[in-house]
Amino acid sequence: MIHSLRTELPPITLRRSDRERLGVLADAAAEKYPVTADFLASEVERATIVPDTHPLPEIVGMESNVTFRDDISGQEKHVTLVYPTSADVDAGRISVLTPIGAALIGLSAGQSITFETPSGEPRSLTVLWVGIRR
Repeated sequence: MIHSLRTELPPITLRRSDRERLGVLADAAAEKYPVTADFLASEVERATIVPDTHPLPEIVGMESNVTFRDDISGQEKHVTLVYPTSADVDAGRISVLTPIGAALIGLSAGQSITFETPSGEPRSLTVLWVGIRR
């Protein structure tokens, strides 16, 4: 199932504390994972920032449970977005320092994003559902 790929980036929203921590993470990972770190840094930079106390229902943040669709394959996945030290792919806990994790951060249900993997392959994801952050 191949859908047309969108090139316009959707608006995203982050809490102030997530922006600060994700910015530091992207900087620290720049040498080891340059493409993904740059993508994450770009996402953090373009995000609308809100206070930590601002409710963000249905917006993907750290520790959010997310169901998304791979728009190229049509496959749906349910994951929890975490920092790299908590990642466990077998348990469905994906790192924000992966291409998919960096793409999901700040999106809301119904939004899609197209991005390029470190190998240069196009990917497109659509967020179907976002669970309440813990």
